[in-house]
Amino acid sequence: DASLAEANSFSPLIPTSPSSMINQYKFEEEPELRDLFITVDDPESHITAIETFITYRVVTKTSRSEFDSSEYEVRRRYQDFLWLKSKLEEAHPTLIIPPLPEKFIMKGMVERFNDEFIETRRKALHKFLNRIADHPTLTFNEDFKIFLTAQAWELSSHKKQGPGLLSRMGQTVRAVASSVRGGVKNRPEMFTEMNDYMETFSQKINVLDKIAHRIYKEEREYFNEMKEYGPIHTLWSASEEDIADSLKGVASCIDKCCKATEKRMAGLSENLLPIIHEYVLYSEILMGVLKRRDLIQGELDSKVDALASKRAEKDAITEEIGKLEDKVECANNALKADWERWKQNMQYDMRSAFTNVAENNLHYYEE
Repeated sequence: DASLAEANSFSPLIPTSPSSMINQYKFEEEPELRDLFITVDDPESHITAIETFITYRVVTKTSRSEFDSSEYEVRRRYQDFLWLKSKLEEAHPTLIIPPLPEKFIMKGMVERFNDEFIETRRKALHKFLNRIADHPTLTFNEDFKIFLTAQAWELSSHKKQGPGLLSRMGQTVRAVASSVRGGVKNRPEMFTEMNDYMETFSQKINVLDKIAHRIYKEEREYFNEMKEYGPIHTLWSASEEDIADSLKGVASCIDKCCKATEKRMAGLSENLLPIIHEYVLYSEILMGVLKRRDLIQGELDSKVDALASKRAEKDAITEEIGKLEDKVECANNALKADWERWKQNMQYDMRSAFTNVAENNLHYYEE
C-alpha cells in the first residue's frame, strides 16, 4: 500500500498516460461468488399534512438460506437508512460502517428535492447498501436483513424495540470518560499509527474536497459565460455580411466548446465530487471507530488501576479484567481486519476517480 507521503511525490517511472495508469493499478478480479444483490431505484414523493419526504424502492435478490424468499421489494425513506446505520454502529462499534449522504448535501450544488438532488442521494443510498452487502461481517447483521425484507409496518414495530445507540453509547462514554481524558495509556502502537494516518488523511481529503468544489464552481461560471458568448456572434453575423461565415463559424465552435464543457462538468459532478465527499465522511467515521476502540481500552485500563488500589476486591475485578481483555482483543482484531479492507477500497476508489477525470480531461482538450 502506498503511503500518503509516497502519494505526494511523482516517480518518473510512472507512465504519464491515464490509460496506462489505470491498467497498471487495476486490482485483480477476485472470483467472488456473490449471493446478495441490492438495487435502490424508483424515488417517489410523499406529501402529508405534516411533512414532505421521498421513499426509494429497495429490491433484493438472494440465494441465502436464511432468507425466506429469493426476492424482496420494499420502500424505504432516508430516516430508515439512518436507523440501519445506527443499529450497525451499535452492534459493531469497531467495524467501519459505510457513510450515508448528509441530510442536505453539497451546499450550493443542488436544491433539496429537485431531480438532481434525488438522483445524487439515490446513488449514495444504493452504494451504502451494497457496501454493507459486500462486507464479510455486516452483511449477516440481523437488522440489515430486517431492513431489506420487512414491510413498512413491521420495520416501524421493530424500530421501537430496545434502547438506541445514543443512549447506550452515552452510558459507556460517561462510565469511562474520566479514564480516557488524559489519553489511553496502553494503546498498541499500530492504533496510534492509525490515528496519525487518519488525522493526515482527514486533512488532505478535506482540502481535496474544497479544491474539487472550487474547480466545479469555476467551470460552471465559465460555462455560463460561454453560453451567452456564442449567440452574440450569430447575431453579429446578421449585420456583417462580409465576415458572416467566419462569425457563424466562431459561434459554432463556441457551441461545441460549450457542449464539451458541460460533459466535463457532468464527469466531475458524477465521478469525482461524490467519491471525494464520501471519503470526507469516511474520515469522520474512522475517527469515531478509533475513539470507540480507545473507550474499550480505557475501560480495561481503569479496571487494572482499580485492581492495584483495591486488593480486597481482587477476585471480582480480576474476572472483569479477563472479560475486558477479551473485549479489547476482539475490538482490535475486528478493526485491524476492517482497516486493511477499507484502505484497499479507498485507494482503488481514489485511483479510479482521478484516472477517470484525467481521461475525461484528455478527451475534453482533444475536442
